[in-house]
Amino acid sequence: MSFKFPMKFLLVLASLFVLVVSCKKESQLELEIAKLNTDIEVERFDRLFASVTTDGIEQLKRTYPFMFSVKYSDDFWLAKKEDSLQQLLFKEVNEVFSTFEEIEIDIESMFNHLKYYDPTFHTPRVITVTNDVDYRNRVIVTDTIVLIALDSYLGNNHEFYGSIPQYIRTDLNKEQITVDLATKYAEKYIFQPQRKSLLDEMIYFGKQLYFKDLVIPFRSEAQRISYAQEALDWARANESYIWRYFVERELLFSTDSKLPGRFINPAPFSKFYLEEIDTESPGRLGQYIGWQIVRAYMENNEVALRDMLNENPQDIFNNSKFKPRK
Repeated sequence: MSFKFPMKFLLVLASLFVLVVSCKKESQLELEIAKLNTDIEVERFDRLFASVTTDGIEQLKRTYPFMFSVKYSDDFWLAKKEDSLQQLLFKEVNEVFSTFEEIEIDIESMFNHLKYYDPTFHTPRVITVTNDVDYRNRVIVTDTIVLIALDSYLGNNHEFYGSIPQYIRTDLNKEQITVDLATKYAEKYIFQPQRKSLLDEMIYFGKQLYFKDLVIPFRSEAQRISYAQEALDWARANESYIWRYFVERELLFSTDSKLPGRFINPAPFSKFYLEEIDTESPGRLGQYIGWQIVRAYMENNEVALRDMLNENPQDIFNNSKFKPRK
C-alpha cells in the first residue's frame, strides 16, 4: 500500500528547502565579503579640536587642512573651541560617543560590501566632526574622505533637536550613521540624468534602497528605508492598494511637480487626499514602491548591480514583472 504526502505538505517542504539553500548561499557570500577586510581607523577630529591648544593648532591644521578655512585666523578657531555652546556640544557628543568601536565595525562591513560589488573602490579616511547640528549635512562623502557630524546623531529625543520636526528627528540616532553613509554612496553610484515623472523618482529611490540591501544587509529593512517597523508593516499590508491608487489615477508617468512632495520627499505621511488613509500612512511611499519594483527587476533579470544603477527607469519598470503584495 503506497502512501502519498498531501500536496500542501510537499509545497511547504519545497519552500523550506529553497529557504535553507538561499540562507546557505547568503552565509557563504557574507564570509567571502568579510575576507576583503578593508580595516579602517576612524579619526576623532571632534575630540582633537575640542582639546587643541595654542601650541597645537598649527599641527592640527597641517593634519586636517580641509577642516580650516584660510579666511580665519588661529585666534578665531581657538575662540570657537572655547565658546560655551561649542563646549556643551563637545560634552554631549563625548558622552554619547564615548566609544566608536561598534559603529567602526559597521562602517568596515559596509566598505567590505562596497569593495565586493566594486573592486575599484578605495577606502577613504573616515573622520568624525561636529557641525553645529546641521542635520541636513550630517554625512559628507568624497572619493578620499568621509565626514560624519556626530552632533546630528545624539538620539531622536535629545534636547538639541527640540525644534526639528518629529519625522526628521527619528533618524538622528547613532544606528542611522551607516544607513546615511550607504545613502550617500548610493547617490555617487547611481546615474540617472533626469527625474521628470513620478516613476523616475520612484525608480531612483528604489535603486538607492536596493543598493542598501546589498551594502548594509546587517541593518533591518525598516532601518534601510528609515521607517519604524510599524510603518514598514503598514506599507507591506497596503502595497496592493498603493499600487492601484498610482495606476488608476495615472500618476506613474505624470510630471506634476506636487507628486514628489506627496509620495517621495521626507514627510510625516503620504498624501492620498483621503482622510481615512493619510494620517495612518508613512511618508515616502513612492520610494517604498520603487524599491519593490527594483527588487522585482533584479530578481527576474540577470543584471549586475552597477548596470542596474545606470539603467533607464522605464526599462527597469517594463522588465520588472512587478506585482504588488496582496
